Amino acid sequence: MPAVTDMCDRPSLLIYLHGFNSSPLSHKARVMAQYCQQYRPDVKVLVPQLPSFPEQAANELQALFSQYASQYRIGVIGSSLGGYLAIWINSQFHCRAVVVNPAVKPYELLNDYLGEQENPYTHERYVLKDKHINELRKLDIPELTSPDDFWLLQQKGDEVLDYRQAVSKFGHSQCTVEEGGDHSFVNFERYAADIIDFLKL
Repeated sequence: MPAVTDMCDRPSLLIYLHGFNSSPLSHKARVMAQYCQQYRPDVKVLVPQLPSFPEQAANELQALFSQYASQYRIGVIGSSLGGYLAIWINSQFHCRAVVVNPAVKPYELLNDYLGEQENPYTHERYVLKDKHINELRKLDIPELTSPDDFWLLQQKGDEVLDYRQAVSKFGHSQCTVEEGGDHSFVNFERYAADIIDFLKL
């Protein structure tokens, strides 16, 4: 009988989850893709265009991770709303994750965005409704089941999210909290190599 492939022998896959009204063209996604291309070409990088509606996004992510989980050692980066989704994915597939200025309670924040939206990257126009806020709530993981799986990268100057929510949520995880900065996480490229190391890719 052939031996079962050990997790360490599997090829590495990095999946980047972008934020609200973002896309695979986001700066941090491109930073990681370029880093891996130059220094770690053995790491496969996927940056899916996430659907604008939470339930649809969750379903597509579940299908994506189910497709690759048995073949690859997967690490996740989640930015903003992608960080919230990374927490949910971790509860399903136990992947290590780096969360960058993550949204901890997006179902509160996005109440201010109800109505017509346009994604500035894709120019997709859609309507955000109360039911989509409820879909977000259903994905909430109130307490991290495996805090050691996470590394929080947080800048206090985030003008979109209250950084204190993330610091509290990830209090038992590895945390890097910087003064200043903004929601985009200024000079993110400083951490590219350390992110790959943390994700054990």
